[in-house]
Amino acid sequence: MARIVILGAGIGGVPMAYEMKETVGKNHDVIVISDSPTFHFVPSNPWVPPKWRTPEELKIELAPVFKKKGIKFIQKAASKVDPVNNQVQLEDGSAVAYDFLVIATGPRLAFDEVPGLGPDGYTSSVCHVDHAEVAIKDWDKFIEDPGPIVIGAVQGASCYGPAYEYLMILEAELRKKKIRDKVPMTFVTAEPYIGHLGLGGVGDTKGLLESALRDKTIKWITNAKVDKIEPGMMYVTEVDDEGKDKKKHELPFKHSMMLPAFTGVDAVRNVGVEGLVNPRGFVLVDEHQRNLTFKNIYSIGVCIAIPPVEKTPVPVGAPKTGYMIESMVTATAHNIAEELVGKEPSHKATLNALCLADFGDSGVAFLAKPQIPPRNVTWSAEGKWVHLAKIGFEKYFMRKIRKGISEPFYERLMLKLIGVVRLKGK
Repeated sequence: MARIVILGAGIGGVPMAYEMKETVGKNHDVIVISDSPTFHFVPSNPWVPPKWRTPEELKIELAPVFKKKGIKFIQKAASKVDPVNNQVQLEDGSAVAYDFLVIATGPRLAFDEVPGLGPDGYTSSVCHVDHAEVAIKDWDKFIEDPGPIVIGAVQGASCYGPAYEYLMILEAELRKKKIRDKVPMTFVTAEPYIGHLGLGGVGDTKGLLESALRDKTIKWITNAKVDKIEPGMMYVTEVDDEGKDKKKHELPFKHSMMLPAFTGVDAVRNVGVEGLVNPRGFVLVDEHQRNLTFKNIYSIGVCIAIPPVEKTPVPVGAPKTGYMIESMVTATAHNIAEELVGKEPSHKATLNALCLADFGDSGVAFLAKPQIPPRNVTWSAEGKWVHLAKIGFEKYFMRKIRKGISEPFYERLMLKLIGVVRLKGK
């Protein structure tokens, strides 16, 4: 009997546990380690500060569901992965041994890389539900005394969708409250152009998003490096296509949310051995999601190392979210199952990017197959249907987590009809 340990219980870790248990059955132990007792549906975080959702609506208690599925749950923080001794060390001094380890921790939020950035500084965050809950107070204070808003993503960021979503959700909320005319809005991003998204653009995302910002009278600054943030003031350097300083901006704000760059979490990036992670602390994996050095370690989601799609004047990372994670989950479950019967892993994730970006009362959807160019399919569209689809997706995904299901047959069939599958060659 093998012990398969999954480190992390988020968008990747929980479905990983479900699919792993379904794939290997009762003959092997599946164990999840997480410092949180609950699953959080991160994509809905931008709805929390304007009170379109409460934090509790985005949480699910994990212990009851895991128990029902026969998955062991250890609700403790990990202090260090020890790949030499095949253990995960916990902060209480204990350790969990493994035969296979799947690292699904998500990222460390590198707010410290920009002075004044983040909830411990002078900007809000929607990266974690707890951050979004803190931002409610900041938003309430803003509504009492409105003024300029600055939203965006700093240099090195790799997940741009939530910044666009939060910007447009707030814009819609201000119109509802009939105070939009009192609030100048600016979008600041490391992207070389609006709609780049860390993907080199998908279909006409450049045109769609630029049009949306113009329609809402929102200014933007691209190729932007955030130098520092002080109370009510953001200092930004805009560079040219060669990366040379072009213009300095001083942007006053009454409310701001800037997405940070990511690194690997401390328990993984500080292991002190060669071959597990890159210099940023992201796990190095091959095309089968398996680490190149420690072959009983797999990794999925935002914590894996994926190079940028292209060189840009300001560093821009590649996103590793959404359907990409689901395809990594399926590939990893099947590959570990193959190893358990003495075979070499053969399954590869498609890494297709399928995204619904909510704009409050409309939105933009896009599909990139695969995520990294050159692509077989690029498609993007806009409309009110995207907002409704995002709400539906939230309800659907949360139901899957509550039921302990990774991919129902009807989801697989529906996505297959539009040519979206999780595994290459399947």
